[in-house]
Amino acid sequence: MNDEIKRLNWAGNYQFQAPNFAEPDTVEELQTLVAVANKVSVLGSTHSFNDIADSPQLLLSLQQIPRTMTLDPAAATVTISSNVRYGELALYLEAQGFALPNLASLPHISVVGACATGTHGSGVGNPCLAAPVTGLTFIAADGELVTWRRGEAANFPGAVVNLGGLGVITEMELAVQPTFAVQQYVYQQLPWQTVWQQLGDIMATAYSVSLFTSWDETAVEQLWVKALTTEVVPAGPLYGAQPASQQLHPCSTDAASCTEQLGEPGPWFRRLPHFKLEYMPSVGAELQTEYLVPASHGVAALQALFELREQLHPLLYISEIRTVKADDLWLSPAYATDSLAIHFTWKPDWAQVQPLLPQIEAALAPFNARPHWGKLFSLSPAGLEAVYPQLPAFRKMLAAVDPAGKFRNAYLSRNLYPETEA
Repeated sequence: MNDEIKRLNWAGNYQFQAPNFAEPDTVEELQTLVAVANKVSVLGSTHSFNDIADSPQLLLSLQQIPRTMTLDPAAATVTISSNVRYGELALYLEAQGFALPNLASLPHISVVGACATGTHGSGVGNPCLAAPVTGLTFIAADGELVTWRRGEAANFPGAVVNLGGLGVITEMELAVQPTFAVQQYVYQQLPWQTVWQQLGDIMATAYSVSLFTSWDETAVEQLWVKALTTEVVPAGPLYGAQPASQQLHPCSTDAASCTEQLGEPGPWFRRLPHFKLEYMPSVGAELQTEYLVPASHGVAALQALFELREQLHPLLYISEIRTVKADDLWLSPAYATDSLAIHFTWKPDWAQVQPLLPQIEAALAPFNARPHWGKLFSLSPAGLEAVYPQLPAFRKMLAAVDPAGKFRNAYLSRNLYPETEA
């Protein structure tokens, strides 16, 4: 169990420090490991950019436990094992005529891990990826299996976006819907002046809309519009942006990894992500940061960041601007708030990026910006408490299910329990 392998996250910017590593073959073996451990965390698809999934003692991988996906067409739900990724779930659902309502920018990520960190796609009518979760089965601190369901467990809204602190999730149930088709269009050079005047209309153009910018002085470089085949998108310019004549990548000259554009219809899971399952997504060696602000303050928040463009531009690969519908999940960055999400994909230079984060957070502070839990931020525990009003309720829930803090690691101690050690 002693681990001497150098384990890195997907982007290569974080090395896991857990001294012990185990990869059980069955849920029963997993229960035993949890029951006897003092401190334990679970390694997912390693797509977080910080130490949220690390452990001071035992790190568990669930990759050897049999993958399961079970559709209940009558109930319109699917139950999955916790090691399933969105790409494989999408293929399974599509084969049976079903779909999830939305996906993140890449389909390579773990479903459970994405939900635990409040990950999202885009769309003014689309909440975060955790919103469709209707049930959870997890191994509690005593090694026993516990099942919570929406509408039955009082703390369920606090359990889905759980930052790994609830226990070891073994199964998750999600609501599904009939499959649907999407057409993707990309436009270039959207004037900032138009963004300031019509941001709400732009983001509501279609089912899912993203802006990609390096904070150039005059225009947003790319506007990505993912429309249902029942939605009408103008054939010509859109808000002053010109339709692209070829496939584009958000921050590269090679668009082979990107999902099909130019209005070609395709199934939901081949269009809603920006990147194909078969390819390396995004850049690879990168850092990521993201903040969500109330959509009602979206223009003001973007204008505040626009003033920092000279500091942002040299360190960025790209920024992406998306929308997320409000939900009732306690630690969701869109909790009770229709939100504008402002994402930064940084070049892998932490020494330069780190001192810039407090400047960004200061610029966004008037808008109660909430950081994405799985990305890099510098907000203090008091700052987090100010923007996540359900943090006290979340801590109370964890105290009830894990009174000894078995699942509490350095990340949770630093951000939620600053008076304690991991």
